[in-house]
Amino acid sequence: MQNFKENFINIINAKENNLKSVSVKIPKKQITVFTGVSGSGKSSLCFDTIAAESRRELNETFPIFVQQYLPKYGRPKVDKIENLPVTIVIDQKKPSANSRSTVGTYTDIYPLLRLLFSRVGTPFVGYSDIFSFNHPSGKCSRCDGLGFVKDLDIHKLVDFNKSLNDEGVINYPAFTTGAWRWKRYAYSGLFDLDKKIKDYSKEELELFLYSPQIKLKNPPEQWPKTAKFEGIYPRMYRSVINTKEGKLHEKILNKMVKTGLCPECSGSRLNDKIRSCKINDKNIAEVADMPIPDAIEFIKNIEDNLAQDLKRELVTRLRALMDIGLGYLSLSRGTSTLSGGEAQRIKIAKYINSALTDMVYVLDEPSVGLHPQDIQLLKDSIIKLKEHGNTILIVEHHREIINMADFIIDMGPEAGAKGGEIIFTGSYEELIKSDNLTGKLITNKTSMKKSLREVKKWVTLEHANLHNLKDINIKLPLGVLAVIAGVAGSGKSSLMEFFNENYDEEIVLIHQKDIGINLRSTPATYLDIADEIRDIFVKENKVSKSLFSFNSKGACPACGGKGVIVSEMAFMDSIETLCDLCHGNRYSKEVLDYKYKNKTIAEVMDFTVDEAVEFFHGAKFLEKLDSLQKVGLGYLHLNQSMTTLSGGELQRIKLASKLNKKNSIFIIDEPTDGLHLQDVRKLMKLFNELVDEGNSLFLVEHSVDVMKDADYIIELGPTGGMAGGNVLFQGKPEGMLSCNKSITRKYLLESLPK
Repeated sequence: MQNFKENFINIINAKENNLKSVSVKIPKKQITVFTGVSGSGKSSLCFDTIAAESRRELNETFPIFVQQYLPKYGRPKVDKIENLPVTIVIDQKKPSANSRSTVGTYTDIYPLLRLLFSRVGTPFVGYSDIFSFNHPSGKCSRCDGLGFVKDLDIHKLVDFNKSLNDEGVINYPAFTTGAWRWKRYAYSGLFDLDKKIKDYSKEELELFLYSPQIKLKNPPEQWPKTAKFEGIYPRMYRSVINTKEGKLHEKILNKMVKTGLCPECSGSRLNDKIRSCKINDKNIAEVADMPIPDAIEFIKNIEDNLAQDLKRELVTRLRALMDIGLGYLSLSRGTSTLSGGEAQRIKIAKYINSALTDMVYVLDEPSVGLHPQDIQLLKDSIIKLKEHGNTILIVEHHREIINMADFIIDMGPEAGAKGGEIIFTGSYEELIKSDNLTGKLITNKTSMKKSLREVKKWVTLEHANLHNLKDINIKLPLGVLAVIAGVAGSGKSSLMEFFNENYDEEIVLIHQKDIGINLRSTPATYLDIADEIRDIFVKENKVSKSLFSFNSKGACPACGGKGVIVSEMAFMDSIETLCDLCHGNRYSKEVLDYKYKNKTIAEVMDFTVDEAVEFFHGAKFLEKLDSLQKVGLGYLHLNQSMTTLSGGELQRIKLASKLNKKNSIFIIDEPTDGLHLQDVRKLMKLFNELVDEGNSLFLVEHSVDVMKDADYIIELGPTGGMAGGNVLFQGKPEGMLSCNKSITRKYLLESLPK
């Protein structure tokens, strides 16, 4: 008989981040949900303690020779963890933004599809490798297997009314007059430097614009000996447009480069030969473009005996995606276009059919980006994972996910230094009967807002047909708080994107995509607070300002001011470990001799926003810190690497930087993601204040609590993908309650007091 103690993961005195010597027993082969306000310590316990220790101990089971090639994980601050199984983290980290990565390649479904077409497709064109858009014999030569081409508008790059000697003749850094790339044309001896480009002969223009790399026969003395001459078109494509440099100067390039579907392969990425091979009149690109349910139907209808084993495996994997609510996706969809929530659900689908058992799966906010209707599909998938004999740990705020828990651990009582304690453990029934804040808010049903704002102005959008939008005509209200609702993939973001592209005035977009973050970016650097804090230290200590910057002279010599050592792992994700010399504070020892109010720059930068507000009482930059508190991020540390923040936290930092705007239009994508119900209330208070100050807000949201606080709702649907893109409802929230077409209506009604 199994020892009773072995039925639990036993954590003894966890002190990671803000955890206050937390000890707790977590039941194995059950679903445990961790709740609590943002910053209360949920992730510190689940990810930074349990998952980190499991990965570290697993690596130690390998021989020393193998360990040298494995990532090095630090030991988390915990006295002991007993009965800990192997842990797999299913987070919202998106796959690397690789334009060659698709849903099909990421899930390993596309390689099976390639094998299928190589076996039973006609005519036979080659073996499975050749069906890859990354293979030299399979990819479209025009777009190099990317599916899109970038066309350079030469007249936006080159001013044909100027000569090479004129300032601004080539409108791009390093091509400007006198710069090194400009010299490749000016010093070539091929052109009259005072002659306007428009007056060049046909031969001169051909050389200037299109010449491939050539060795000059008799170049002038200034010409470098080993250099080759190259026309500006091929030079831009080779050195700028298709390189990392192009990403660096993306804003400049966007004005002169237009991206569109490849005219040769129509976006399929594959060449004519590969597309000529078909099964039941469909080629592999056409199947990859199908929504998941259609792809399943296509595969089931293949009768060739050679396909039977592949059919079973393909249908199993595709059905896992459909069962978790991703049926609107296609295998050809680029992974860079997925939301964090979609990426996470794809990972869950991959593990559902795994034969492994007695694992721990740690999930980070799996409900993110899901309409209430889609939540049930997610719950079914999580239960399947558990029924395979696994332990499921979920960090979550959604009522329905908390309701499905076998065991609940509520962290708090507040965020940051005021959190890090366990304030409740038990079942869902025990939670809602307790005096616990989370329990009270889960069962609390609120009414709709009674006093609605009047629309100040209407914006008419005609023939909106972006992505899956069905050529809709719609009026959008300004001067109010509007919610764009609908199931995942219904066209909400597409409608807002169309609005942004077709409206003349500036719109403030606040979505959950990366906001230009890297290891060196912190809340303090992003909001330009760091510079003002350094000025205070300079004034106090009378030394060079660069000494107080971890991006300059003050940097720790071991990690270069990053606070972590980054180990590149070839094709795998890189691994970050805490710097042994500075212990993550980023500064050199010399800098720590200088103080202000008895605190070093490292200690001050390690303050939470709330602590900094108290410490710097009366400072000019407090308004910026105040804006972080308003968006519920008072628990963040000033020096916290932005790479450690969730999509929702990054989004709220961006919102904080825009709070001073007046009479603006905001489009905010799922702002309540990752927020406790108490934090949602605070955020809605802020949103209402923004509207009262003259702004217009469009919130792309699934939360019924947000909808009840709206002045206007637009619902798209009825389902996701190509079956969506229609307007189901538009009007005052109360009108939705009597709209039979509305998918959201049912959940709105359930949330109201009886």
